[in-house]
Amino acid sequence: MAGAPTLRTLVEQRRILVCCGSGGVGKTTAAAALALEAARAGRRAVVVTIDPAKRLADALGLAGLTGSPSKIEGDWSGELWALMLDTKSTFDELVVANAATPEQGQRILENRFYRNISGALSGTQEYMAMEKLYELHQQTDFDLVVVDTPPTRNALDFIDAPRRLSRFLDHRLFRMITSPGRGIVKAVNVATQAFLRTVAKVVGAEVIDDAVAFFQAFEGMEQGFRERADAVFHLLSDDDTAFVLVASPRRDTIDEARFFAKKLGEADISVRALIVNRMHPTFGDGLAEATAARAATLEGTDLGGLYRNLADFQLVASREEEHLAGLADAVAPAPVVRVPYLSIDVHDVDGLTEVASHLL
Repeated sequence: MAGAPTLRTLVEQRRILVCCGSGGVGKTTAAAALALEAARAGRRAVVVTIDPAKRLADALGLAGLTGSPSKIEGDWSGELWALMLDTKSTFDELVVANAATPEQGQRILENRFYRNISGALSGTQEYMAMEKLYELHQQTDFDLVVVDTPPTRNALDFIDAPRRLSRFLDHRLFRMITSPGRGIVKAVNVATQAFLRTVAKVVGAEVIDDAVAFFQAFEGMEQGFRERADAVFHLLSDDDTAFVLVASPRRDTIDEARFFAKKLGEADISVRALIVNRMHPTFGDGLAEATAARAATLEGTDLGGLYRNLADFQLVASREEEHLAGLADAVAPAPVVRVPYLSIDVHDVDGLTEVASHLL
């Protein structure tokens, strides 16, 4: 682990922390706790979640979050802000920013095809999360941006989203449709027109008309989108961005975390820290088998029942350590931080402070 920065160092020195991992492992709580500790260290920190379950607002003791940063008041020397990604409004802002004229931007925003796809296309949420990250990093004076990513095996989509957008914009069919002076009707051949007529019978001619109008309105904007996508991708791979992998000690989530670490490595992105949430205590160095044997000698007594419970806990803890060993090797030399099961529910700043005490 020599040379690896501690989690505290990442919180106090990096500009971006990306918390990633499967669902249900406490990723949102970890992201909020890291941002809280950055504020306690005197930094101006913002945490952003794309989790529609609004767990971040609950953890911060708020009624809700919007797509704009909300300031959380507290006794820290820095500042703590939070927001929940609004995919639609983020997409709208990106369209307006890249439109050649206000009129072009308005035509796209009012287009029914655009309104239908802007929040529903596969990968849109992931790309807009990265767009919001770029916006917060480039256009605000936050010292640290902490991102809580999607809780799915497809969470790596947010890494590849900028490149997928660039590949789409470079696709021959897209360039043909949006090339100046060559509307879609001129660009497609007879067979394609026949295909469109068939599709129109299923989805309605107005859907096809809206799609044609959308691509025509988009003409000339692709270069701005492409440049922004490239900038977002380079930001993710920048040394000032640190990926923090969050897992729980269950075998399934450990397997997911190992898969995640492998995919990050294939993208030339290192895991800078591993957080393992909800670890069972070991209750000493004794073996579960020895404790179970001791329980057997006290069969029928209250003390014997306590020893049986202790043996069960020791067995669970030892299995968790076995599961964790392979994952720790996969992310080495990143530091591994263990957070135990807590006696409290994390639903406010006090709970986040308790989590942070174990993280840092």
